Formats: sequence, C-alpha cells, structure tokens
Amino acid sequence: MPKGDGKLIAQNKKARHDYSIIDTMEAGMVLQGTEIKSIRNSRINLKDGFVRIRNGEAFLHNVHISPYEQGNIFNHDPLRTRKLLLHKKQISRLETETKNTGVTIVPLKVYIRDGYAKVLIGLAKGKKSYDKREDLKRKDVDRQIDRTLKNFSR
Repeated sequence: MPKGDGKLIAQNKKARHDYSIIDTMEAGMVLQGTEIKSIRNSRINLKDGFVRIRNGEAFLHNVHISPYEQGNIFNHDPLRTRKLLLHKKQISRLETETKNTGVTIVPLKVYIRDGYAKVLIGLAKGKKSYDKREDLKRKDVDRQIDRTLKNFSR
C-alpha cells in the first residue's frame, strides 16, 4: 500500500506552503488510549508540529491532540511529546539529512491505516518569500488555463 493511504484524519497545508518537501516517509505513533480516540474524532492539529531526533529516536513535538471528551482523570496532555516508530536506518538517514543539509522534518498528514494511526512526515527545506510568490503565481496561471480549457471544450 502506498504512503499516505488510509482514512485521512488531518493534513498540514501550511507545511506545503512554507516548505518545499524533499522526501516523505510513514511513521507510526506511540499513543495513549484517549489520544487515539481523539484522533479518530479528528481532534488533532498539525500546524506547528515538527520532528526531532534524540538519542537515536524520533519524537513528534507541538502537535495538539485535544483531550477526549468522555475521558476522565487519566486524560492525556494535549501537547505532550510523542515517540515515532521508525526503522533505525530511517532514523539515521533523517538525522544525517537534518544535521548536514539544514532541512527540517515536519508532519504532513495523519491517517488511520489498518486500525493504527500513522503520520506522514516529510524532509522539508524552508521556502523564501519570493518562492512562495512564484508558487502562487504558478497556481493562478494553472487555474486560468484549466478554466479556459473547460470553457473551450463546451
């Protein structure tokens, strides 16, 4: 099954706007019981999230998972750091990329596949403001071309 398939729960649109994505990979998340219930209710925000590699392990920071509404005193902390499940080779590759080339790792999507919550993370390089403007111009031109082709075919 290709990366990113499954029931889409949340998407980080801001990451695609602020960064150019070099490569993506799928990772599992270590979650508590109330966290997965909140994720299944689509109560997750990836906007400010990022991944750090520490002691040979990958951790997801600043991802807000709202507390479960029917949870009790054992409810989770919404902004806690969550461990990502990756192979050692993947972690070492991510670590060398972030240290040497100055890229960062951002979460792009969260989805449920085969009953497990997965996160699609991407190696990302920050865009300059003129790059963002070029992308917006290109999207606008593509939209106009599609519009004219649609009207022409009628």
